[in-house]
Amino acid sequence: MAIDKPNKVKAGSTQKFTEIIDIEEDIVFMTGGYACLITEIQATNFSLLSKEEQNTKIYSYASLLNSLSFPIQVLIRNKRVDISSYLKSLEEEIKKSTNEKLSLQISLYHDFVQELIKVNEVLDKKFYIVIPYSPLEKGAASVIKDKNSKEMAKQALHTKSSSLNTQLARLGLKAKTLEKEELVKLYYSIYNEEAEENTLAETSQIKSPIITAQKNV
Repeated sequence: MAIDKPNKVKAGSTQKFTEIIDIEEDIVFMTGGYACLITEIQATNFSLLSKEEQNTKIYSYASLLNSLSFPIQVLIRNKRVDISSYLKSLEEEIKKSTNEKLSLQISLYHDFVQELIKVNEVLDKKFYIVIPYSPLEKGAASVIKDKNSKEMAKQALHTKSSSLNTQLARLGLKAKTLEKEELVKLYYSIYNEEAEENTLAETSQIKSPIITAQKNV
């Protein structure tokens, strides 16, 4: 009787799937001459704005989208936050405080937060805009002939980023282009959700693939 052998995950197979070749400065280079630049957007609390302010934001956002001459991808990441250490720090403050009224207030706040997380999850929400680059933007002939494809990608992406940041500033949104170390951490956290960022070595010391292969169960 034939016995099926367990499938083995080839080293680097997941890394190959991502199509990432390299990250230089603030640009992610991929196979086929493709590249992208990622901008992190600082969030605003839309619900706290007045009706007029909300309408202004909506119209301004619509204007931004209509003004774009290139595609973008909007990425929203929700990450569950563990606040157990924060609750412990509040408990320590309650013990240390010599002021009974202050101690009572901290205790009430501690109980409030504890009850709140039983009903609602605490999420850290991040907003990103991904600006892509295709080698076909410079014409099909340039894909074969051009030897400075990386420089062309950098110039094209930085031009797009500058235009987009101008539009975002009009919306009152702060934009930050992610640099190499931040990009490595972002991709690492996306493909290894259970890994903690503080276990990452310095970017310059990372020699292994960004994505770790999962073991068969």
